[in-house]
Amino acid sequence: MTAFDLDAETRRSLALYGFEERALQAFVARLAAAPSNAVRGTLTPPSPEDVKPLPALGTKERQALREKGAAAIKRGEVASVILAGGMATRFGGVVKAVVPVLGDRSFLQLKHDDLARLSGDGVAIPTWVMSSFATHERIEAHVKEKGLSRPPVTVFPQLVSLRLTPEGGLFREADGSLSAYATGHGDLTFALRKSGLLGKFRAAGGKLVVMSNVDNLGATLDPAIIGFHLEHGAQITAEVVRKEKGDKGGAPARLDGVPQIIEGFRFPKDFDQDSIPVFNTNTFVLDAAAIDRDFELPFYRVEKSVEGKTAIQFERLVGELTAFLPSRFVEVQREGPDGRFLPAKDPEELARRLRMIELVLQSKR
Repeated sequence: MTAFDLDAETRRSLALYGFEERALQAFVARLAAAPSNAVRGTLTPPSPEDVKPLPALGTKERQALREKGAAAIKRGEVASVILAGGMATRFGGVVKAVVPVLGDRSFLQLKHDDLARLSGDGVAIPTWVMSSFATHERIEAHVKEKGLSRPPVTVFPQLVSLRLTPEGGLFREADGSLSAYATGHGDLTFALRKSGLLGKFRAAGGKLVVMSNVDNLGATLDPAIIGFHLEHGAQITAEVVRKEKGDKGGAPARLDGVPQIIEGFRFPKDFDQDSIPVFNTNTFVLDAAAIDRDFELPFYRVEKSVEGKTAIQFERLVGELTAFLPSRFVEVQREGPDGRFLPAKDPEELARRLRMIELVLQSKR
């Protein structure tokens, strides 16, 4: 088994973020194998009962779901987790969570303000931010700078590993330093359990965790989505939207009869992805008890160009929890007053969506 020459300080700093040398050794062993990410088994589009639309605003059905979800929030059964681990390379390498969006209000502050709107009457929605080794300290400082205390925000880090060369050595950057990376948002359940937050939440009567990306400001905490989850009885509810030209990402499908999210790169070449009209937005409602265990989430090989050289890293994806737990999919609107999918991956996209982001956030006050 490969032994890595890591000095004591490197081991100490990596250990703060859950680095496991055994996992890195396993990644090295996989380098020799031909990468094959395509799913195996019988793959079909989702059945009609797998994907249900969220009832429209103003309908009795929507109001009933909203009341059901609001009651769960009032009982203190709902927590929010915001994914903020990545460095915003398309924003110039800054920590995206702290980037100003509306005036001086950052992505994270707008997410927090949305949760504050639903906190009250003695109930503060537990708010957790999953950071990474690259963003943790800056986000913690930002939380203090902005006074994000109602509801209180707790920052916890996802895991870390080291990039490899194609030959299996440790990848080094131009200055000779090792190249660390976060191992993907599939770290969520592992990092939450390691932090102790999930256990404390459950012990206090918590039942549901709502997860969204920090840069998707349309993914507010909507009590109607909570109500939908409770109404349909699955352990995961995943939000999906209608595809538009150029959309990439995972989509709901049935693999050997089991409804789950299949990542875009895992569809076989002969499968018609256009046969599935919706795709995953990476916004979920998760049953706290169901995710309080380890899952054998697969790691996928990813090639990166770092300073003009090829680096190899292995990542896992949170959507693949749907392969392990009973899952349903709720189709939501992309834009408009009820829009829930407004990601901003770069400054140009943020500028283009800014007016819609303002309208959506205003409509949900």
